Amino acid sequence: MQDQENRSTLLQTPLQMVLFRVLVAALIGVHGWARLLADAIYPFGGFLDAQGFPFGIAIAWAITLLEIVGTILVMVGSRHTSILCLVFATVYIVGIALVHAAEGWFVVGLGRNGMEYSVLLVASLLLVAHAHWQKREGPTE
Repeated sequence: MQDQENRSTLLQTPLQMVLFRVLVAALIGVHGWARLLADAIYPFGGFLDAQGFPFGIAIAWAITLLEIVGTILVMVGSRHTSILCLVFATVYIVGIALVHAAEGWFVVGLGRNGMEYSVLLVASLLLVAHAHWQKREGPTE
């Protein structure tokens, strides 16, 4: 009976991970689409310039396009999923350092624009990267 339950749980895990991967990618994709449609790429690039990044507008465009195109590749589970998740995690870690950490933990409620959502995204991206990498590599036993 226990063996049958274990097999049932194992069979459910891939679908759950696919749904989680699609959800995380959709959340990030919306971020890029919102920036593009709200004409916020140039203000974002200006912010990056003000922070000392060279080519702030180019970086803002690259991040926005990565959030739009890269998330499609993550959604379908392409062979680049793990790398893309690590790149996204790096982008959001930099965002935490530049913006959100100074605002505290909470995004709303007890604070504003804090880092809780970004930390959740980073953790989720690392989980997806790890799960996808493990799927490609197969069991280690």
